[in-house]
Amino acid sequence: MKVLVLTITAGGGHNSTARAVQRGLEALGIECKVLDAYYYLGKALGDTVSGGYHFAVKSAYRTVYRQLEQRKGNSYKMSPTRLTNMALAQKLRKFTDEYDPDVIVCTHIFAGIMVDIMKQLGEIRAKTIGILTDFSFHPYWEEALRFDYVVTPNELLLDKALKKGFREDQILPFGIPIDPKFAVEIPREEAARASGLDPNSPIVLYMSGSMGFGDIEKTVKSIDEVEFDFQTVVVTGNNAHALKNLKKLKLKKKFILLGFTDKVDVLMAAADAIISKPGGLTTSESLARRLPMIIDDPIPGHEDRNTEFLLNLGAAMLITDTFPIDEVLYTFFNFPRRRELMKESIDLIRKPDSTATLCEFISKLEPEPAAETPGKKK
Repeated sequence: MKVLVLTITAGGGHNSTARAVQRGLEALGIECKVLDAYYYLGKALGDTVSGGYHFAVKSAYRTVYRQLEQRKGNSYKMSPTRLTNMALAQKLRKFTDEYDPDVIVCTHIFAGIMVDIMKQLGEIRAKTIGILTDFSFHPYWEEALRFDYVVTPNELLLDKALKKGFREDQILPFGIPIDPKFAVEIPREEAARASGLDPNSPIVLYMSGSMGFGDIEKTVKSIDEVEFDFQTVVVTGNNAHALKNLKKLKLKKKFILLGFTDKVDVLMAAADAIISKPGGLTTSESLARRLPMIIDDPIPGHEDRNTEFLLNLGAAMLITDTFPIDEVLYTFFNFPRRRELMKESIDLIRKPDSTATLCEFISKLEPEPAAETPGKKK
């Protein structure tokens, strides 16, 4: 069996999911290739989409996302997005013809639209699986209804799937694929000491996401002004500029300041709470660790939907202008029953074995014979 995982660089989550699936499949002895579809089609295209995403989340993304959510059914058939990806799909077909995968997995909806177009034209034989990397359906998913299966973060998204036009038998509520190490339990004391922290004192983990989004310096100063004592680990991701500025601050509390780190699983095991924007991957990793989330500065659009999902299920708290960080932390650390209830809510929705479940499912798929590929180029 050969599996092709198509991703597109727009934030870090889609690529992280792709790599998690690849590692899981290779552990089962299955050949798997990850391809950034837009970068394959052209560096300029890949750079434009990646850079455009960074620009969009800081501008009118919420408005555009909401407009897409409200568009009428079937309006996608001649949408600019579909027309653009129709031309791109024919170029991507060269790769799929040559690699000839038995299964194609898509971790980004734009790649999913291209695959949907190829299926519509009868140009691929592979079984197809789309993966949601947020706790809601992006509006563009209504343009990819031909997938054999779609992986959702939770069973509770079935209603949304049906409203989008999917059938129930297409939906696999396995959870967003994450690195399996987040499912491996590490005692809190061991994780704290390994991270240079005192296990006898409360620990807060503050992560700004792979892009280092938000006013990190302002948030750190606000944490430092909280009246009661605790330790904080700050992870700025790829935002080296923010890390440099943080190291210049004179802080009263104990802070450990990090840039990119591959020890997030250990830090989450040590922490009592995580302050973070609610990206799909960070959220799924936190849930796997049974780590209560305090949501800060969600990206408009998809992360607004993630926030609603978590708050409505009691698995997170939200920092706002009228309920600032000091009040949230005071409530969290001085209300033990609230913390217990958050963990009970987390237990209802966490999917720590998401990657293994999906990879086992893929391993049992029956590939279509190559000779039966409709429209296959000779």
